[in-house]
Amino acid sequence: MKTKNKILSTIVAASMLTLFNCNEDFLDTEPTEFLTAEQVAEAAANNPGVIAGSMAGIYTLQFQTETGGSDDHDDFGQKGYDIYLDMLCGDMALSTNGYNWYRSLTEYQDTQDFTQIRNRKPWRYYYRLIRSANTVIDALGGQDVTPDLDANKWIMGQAKAIRAHSYFYLTQLYSNKYEPNAEILPLYTTAADQNGPKVTTQVIFDLMISDLTESITLLDGFTRTAKNQINKSVAQGTLAYVYAGMGNWTEAAALTNDVITSGGYSLATSAETVGGFNDVNTPGWMWGVDITLDNGLDLVSWWGQVDVYTYSYAWAGDSKAIDLDLYNSIPANDIRKSQFLNDPSSTYYLLPFSKFYDPGRVVGGQRNVTTDYVYMRVAEMYLLNAEANARLGADGLARTSLKSVLDLRVPTSAYVDALSGQALLDEVYYQTRLELWGEGKSYFAMKRNQATITRGANHLSNVGVQTAYDDEKLSLEIPEDEIQNNPFIGTQN
Repeated sequence: MKTKNKILSTIVAASMLTLFNCNEDFLDTEPTEFLTAEQVAEAAANNPGVIAGSMAGIYTLQFQTETGGSDDHDDFGQKGYDIYLDMLCGDMALSTNGYNWYRSLTEYQDTQDFTQIRNRKPWRYYYRLIRSANTVIDALGGQDVTPDLDANKWIMGQAKAIRAHSYFYLTQLYSNKYEPNAEILPLYTTAADQNGPKVTTQVIFDLMISDLTESITLLDGFTRTAKNQINKSVAQGTLAYVYAGMGNWTEAAALTNDVITSGGYSLATSAETVGGFNDVNTPGWMWGVDITLDNGLDLVSWWGQVDVYTYSYAWAGDSKAIDLDLYNSIPANDIRKSQFLNDPSSTYYLLPFSKFYDPGRVVGGQRNVTTDYVYMRVAEMYLLNAEANARLGADGLARTSLKSVLDLRVPTSAYVDALSGQALLDEVYYQTRLELWGEGKSYFAMKRNQATITRGANHLSNVGVQTAYDDEKLSLEIPEDEIQNNPFIGTQN
């Protein structure tokens, strides 16, 4: 575990000056459509729709711009930090950079300097979601209460799930690896909590497990009205990631199997694999959001940063390409190879022109974004199930889950039958990187597999440099203003 932010005495002094004047900017930022906790609590017993509206505000935060506290063009909610993760694990290459977005992240300047703003944005975003979820939980009676009305049970389940989801991303981004006794983050479980000391990894994981276990129970029987809402399967999938992150493979295998066998989702077909990843109604999408013109997204969006068919940075000169070595490793008969433009003479060489695209397919054409965001797919569950079973020595089950994905991607998956032990684990990790490229999940797999990454020749920096999964350069720093304005954090560094 790295010791982050050895703070100069002047900064510690500044922190102490705020002991009785704590900065509320970090955690006071529930959506503007939120009522106060008291108002929501008063209405909750007889009008669940009030709290449902509050939960809808939380979901809106996930794709709104500037939710990380800046007007930067990489500040647009969950999918913005998915790009951070893909770049940090090395599978997404910044291959051209005309507008300077992400350059300091890929050069590891941000991850080694706590004053850099990219440390602040995800910190503020996820703690903003946590504070908002805590407001809803408090209004429904608090941490230990099970609401009487089904409608309120379902809202409580969603609020606890989004809180756990936010803490999971914080644990991954702001620590090098899973160390139960290492103090890593503050923990807030009520809206009244504003500043607190770092607690151990184990304490945070215990809360995530508790929240998600309760969420799964509370959401049993819930039928959502849109895929941006968390349902039981999404809560199960999130808990599977939490258990996998701590090495509890038995629970991870069981949870992913439950999702797979639920019958609610189907793996992407070959056509869907090169079909744009732009429609929330795709059967294999477990969780995502239907982006409409009313949402007001344009060049400041995930699509703007990744898709050449959107009028924004990927089209204009900030290219996010698949790592060249990873691309070269893909067999020619694998449908996923065709997701990327194989034309070395093109400005858009190795960009995901056939994985993510606006259906109009006009270069620089989509000015107002209506293509959808994906947060979780059922393919993740198959691959995580394969990994968990392989780690448990259940190679047959692991091969079955892995082949379910591969049978829709390659002419034959028979070669998997000869794999076992570490070779099987290596193949699952490799297939995870291919299948989930650009979706923000390979970073977690890098940490779980304790991988060493080596960037290919199409990156703009650190080409050929080997970097271990737990190197300080691959995780963020607790941001400067948190240290200055939270006296407990300032004295801990």
